[in-house]
Amino acid sequence: MTSSKWVPWVIVVILVFIVLPLWFGGDLQLAGGPRLGLIEIDRPIYSSRQIVKDLNYFEDREDIDGILIRLETPGGAVAASQEIFEKVKSIARGYKPVVASMGNVAASGGYYIALGADSIVANPGTATGSIGVIMGYPVISDLMAKLGVGYQQIRSGELKDSGSPFREVTAEDKAYFQDLIDNLFEQFVRDVAQMRNKTVVEVRKLATGQVYSGSQAFSLGLIDRLGTFEDAVYLAGHMTGIPGKPVLVKPPGPKRSLIEVLLGDLVVKLPRGLTHPVPEYMLP
Repeated sequence: MTSSKWVPWVIVVILVFIVLPLWFGGDLQLAGGPRLGLIEIDRPIYSSRQIVKDLNYFEDREDIDGILIRLETPGGAVAASQEIFEKVKSIARGYKPVVASMGNVAASGGYYIALGADSIVANPGTATGSIGVIMGYPVISDLMAKLGVGYQQIRSGELKDSGSPFREVTAEDKAYFQDLIDNLFEQFVRDVAQMRNKTVVEVRKLATGQVYSGSQAFSLGLIDRLGTFEDAVYLAGHMTGIPGKPVLVKPPGPKRSLIEVLLGDLVVKLPRGLTHPVPEYMLP
C-alpha cells in the first residue's frame, strides 16, 4: 500500500481520538480508579435548573462512583439554593458519596448547598458562612417627582405593590418584608442546625451574616476539614471504597445559542432587584 493510501486511515484515527472524547462529554479516560462527577458552581446562583440536571446526570450514571462539587460562589436566590441543597442531600443519603470543595468563596447560598454533602472541605483562607438573608430594591420616586413623571398602579390589596420602585417605602412594607426575611432566615438556621448536628440556639449565635474564614469555620464546626481541591478529590475517591487515582468526569455542556457562544460572559441578566425585590442567601 502506497503512502498516499494510508492518509485516509490516519485521518480516521485522528478524528476518532478527537471526536470520541467530545461525544462522551470529555470524560473518555484510560486511567483506573473511582470515577467522580465534577459539578462546578462558579457564579451567583439565580437558577437551579442546569445544576440539578447535572447532578441527576451523575446520579443516574452507573459508572460514576461519587460526586465532587466545587464551589466558587457568593450565594444567590433563596429557592434556587434550596433546590440544589435538597438534591445534593438526597444523593448523599443514597449510595454515592458527595464531597463539597470550597474555593475562594462559598458563602451564604454557596454554604447552604455544601450542607447537603457528606463532607465539606475548605481552604484555611476560604470565605464562607454568611448565614443570613438579604433583599433590596431601588426607590426612584423622588427622581420621578423631579422629572415631573407620575406612575399610577391599581392594586387588589394593601401589600400588592410592596417593593415597587415607583413609590416611597411605608412602615407596612418594611414590616411585611421583614416578616418574610425572618421566615427565610429561620429556614436557613434550621437546616444548618440539622445538617451540622447543632442546636438552633447555637446556630443563631453564628448566623449574624458574618463571613468566616475556612479556619474559623472549621473551629466552629461549620465544615468538616481543611484542605485543597486535590485533597477533596482524594477524599471523595476514598469514600467510594474503590482503590486507585480518582478520575474526574465533567457533565455534558449546556446547549447555548449562537449569541451566547459568540458573546460568552457578556450575556448577562438584569441586575438583581432591578425589576422586583428578590430575597437572597447572598453576600451584599
